[in-house]
Amino acid sequence: MSLLVPDRVRARVYSCQMKQETCSALAAAMAKPSRPADPQRIQAEDRTFFITSRTAEGKAILQTDRMADLFAEVLRGYMREAKFKVHDFVVMRNHVHLLLTIGSNMTIEKAMQLIKGSFSYRARTELGFRGEVWQRGFSDVRVRDEAGFRAHQLYIYNNPVKAGMARTAEEYPHGSLYLRSRKAQESRVAGSSGQK
Repeated sequence: MSLLVPDRVRARVYSCQMKQETCSALAAAMAKPSRPADPQRIQAEDRTFFITSRTAEGKAILQTDRMADLFAEVLRGYMREAKFKVHDFVVMRNHVHLLLTIGSNMTIEKAMQLIKGSFSYRARTELGFRGEVWQRGFSDVRVRDEAGFRAHQLYIYNNPVKAGMARTAEEYPHGSLYLRSRKAQESRVAGSSGQK
C-alpha cells in the first residue's frame, strides 16, 4: 500500500533535505522561549510579568551559592536604582523565575537585558565564570489580576519544593521567600534586643 503524499508536502520534505542548514535554523527559532506579550503595549502603564529564563543548554550553572547569591545581588542593585520592582524570585540550578513590575519607562525586554547582562558580566569578572550563561530570550506571562499574581507567586515559592531541593519553600535559600523570612527574623531579634 502506498501513501498518497500531496505534492506540496513532498516539495517541502525535499526542500528541507536539500537545505539542512535552513531547517536547523528554523528548528532553533522554534525552540526559542515563548513571548506572548502584546507588542502594541510594550511600553504602557506599570505592568507585572512572570518571567522564566533558562541557562545556556540547561546546564546547572546557578547551583552554587556564589552564583545564586550574585543573581540576587543583581536584582537588589536594580531595585535600589528603581529600575523595576521584584516581587518574588527563585534561582534554581538551571533557570530562574521572577515576578516583577516595570514602569512605563521600561520594556520587559530591557529589564531582562539588564538582569541577564549584568549577571553574566559579574559572573565573569567577579567569579571567573567562562562560557555562555543564558539561553537566548526568555518566557513571559503578563499578570493582569490578583489571582494571577498569587498563582505565579505560589509557583515561584513551590518550585524548589517540587524539585526536591527543600522540604518547605521557606527553607530554600535562593528565593525571595527565604530572604524575606530571614530579614523579618533579624528585625524581630534586633527589636527584642533593643527593648532590654
